[in-house]
Amino acid sequence: MIQPVRLFDCLDYQLEKFPKQDMLVAKENGTWRPYSTAEVKQTSLQLAAGLYSLGVSGHDMTTENRDKIAIISNNRPEWLITDMAVQQCGAILVPIYPTTNPLEIEFIFNDSAVKYVFVSSEELLIKLQSIREKIPTVKEIYTFNRIAGARHWTEVLEKATDAGLSEIENIRSKIGKDDLATIIYTSGTTGTPKGVMLSHNNIVQNTFFSKESFPFDDQPQYKALSFLPLNHIFEKTVSYIYLFSGIGIYYAESLETIGANLQEVKPDVFTTVPRLLEKVYEKIVGKGAELTGIKRQLFFWAVNLGKKYDNRIDGGYFYNLQLSIANKLIFSKWRAALGGNIKYIITGGAACQERLLRIFNAAKIPLYEGYGPTENSPVIAVNRRGEGGTKFGTVGPTINGVELKLMDDGEICVKGPSMMVGYYKRPDLTAETIIDGWLHTGDIGVVEDNKFLRITDRKKELFKTSGGKYVAPSAIENKLKESRFIEQVIVLGAGRKFVGALIVPSFANLKDWCEKNGVSFQSNAQIITDPSVIAYYKEIVEELNQNFNHVEQVKKFELLPREWSVESGEVTPKLSLKRKVIMEKYKDAVERIYDSETSL
Repeated sequence: MIQPVRLFDCLDYQLEKFPKQDMLVAKENGTWRPYSTAEVKQTSLQLAAGLYSLGVSGHDMTTENRDKIAIISNNRPEWLITDMAVQQCGAILVPIYPTTNPLEIEFIFNDSAVKYVFVSSEELLIKLQSIREKIPTVKEIYTFNRIAGARHWTEVLEKATDAGLSEIENIRSKIGKDDLATIIYTSGTTGTPKGVMLSHNNIVQNTFFSKESFPFDDQPQYKALSFLPLNHIFEKTVSYIYLFSGIGIYYAESLETIGANLQEVKPDVFTTVPRLLEKVYEKIVGKGAELTGIKRQLFFWAVNLGKKYDNRIDGGYFYNLQLSIANKLIFSKWRAALGGNIKYIITGGAACQERLLRIFNAAKIPLYEGYGPTENSPVIAVNRRGEGGTKFGTVGPTINGVELKLMDDGEICVKGPSMMVGYYKRPDLTAETIIDGWLHTGDIGVVEDNKFLRITDRKKELFKTSGGKYVAPSAIENKLKESRFIEQVIVLGAGRKFVGALIVPSFANLKDWCEKNGVSFQSNAQIITDPSVIAYYKEIVEELNQNFNHVEQVKKFELLPREWSVESGEVTPKLSLKRKVIMEKYKDAVERIYDSETSL
């Protein structure tokens, strides 16, 4: 049996252990098209040989001199095929979010000296062409979609020769576990992108330790739906977990088609981020709110039962009986909407609202929260399947192979084989982040019950009011977002007398409220100035404030007329808020909150 030490070893590992007809599957021309293990291996080798014929190489060179290949694409089979081809010819993959703005792409490509680029769509091709003259290292751009006038990726496949394939076999045999596999640039919430260097060993170790800790069993009959961006380390590592577990990967057509694709694929597993879960939940609750009479009462009775669910405490005979009825009458429809076959969902990338964890698990939709930064390949901790392995509100126990310690200020530090090699061309940043062999994550946490890690905030996001009191904004923000009338929120107060907030209403739910309360809704901009609406939001905020001590309570807020997004620049591609950007864009609203420094 092959002992995997490099990411592309998944090809031979899967061929030997559980060769599949549906290793990767995508919808092409309206039909789900499977790619077998044998086909993926052959195509990746052919693409590697084609790249080699273009002069791409570098397995025996320094990291800086090795060729870099970029992918800017939606999730699709070609993404992982290209990833494995790049690995097998000894080059380094530089994956980019499709939503990354041209200035950031220009910086990343010049910083890493990208040689060839693979893009999926005409839109992305046009974006790249607009800055191409500013990136002298790029020799050619290839597209996955067929686009008039563009070079199609199959042209590289066609360049493969028997001699080239033979040379690739020679190169791949020399690639070691400590060779660099990828440089992933993290946009973060502030500053210039940083290139996180991850070796084969980093990601492979994280893959197998996650596999045995969660655990992911070998399940060749299982199907996963993939829709989180593959250029983020979370979905990439999970993809290799699937591949090393024999789980077939089915690619959603887009974020907009997830609902339909769930119905078609009926997956056993998928990964998500809390923001998408929140939107799913809001949509479900919105449908429930449209019901009338006994159906509406039953719906919200079931939801309220779910909010009280605790996997660690038996609710007693009467509660369990009610929950069983709720599962038959209400929650069975939720499960059907997710394809009716879900064995587990894993959420990461940001803090998940505890009420969502309670409700989904009460509804027999097993939802597990995990945690880890790109710099750790990424998984540090995850809640476990099985008895006693999960505690809602925490990110679970650390996985095998990860050593954890908390600094005096609560900062989470880890050590282990999945810790990054360092930041590309930034030894200064590497030295600030890896100290005495420990990776400093910048996250603040506590360990509960000597087992479960709870993230309390980002170190850089903690702020101190002018009264000298520390405030952790994310806990307050998550609580405020429990209101179905609050879509997004950012908590403010650094150096100020009190805590304030910028709130983006859930305009669909607010519109319903206006109709029921005789309030004229003409536009988003108009409705957020309506006195009755502002008074209603004061009620919502004051009720949720009861969950916090006086210094943490939101005293004043401003309602904003539009949702923050990746496209408009206030949100990172993994849907985290860019606090500095928001504060700058809405500085007038911030100043109105603190104009007289008087509270509610």
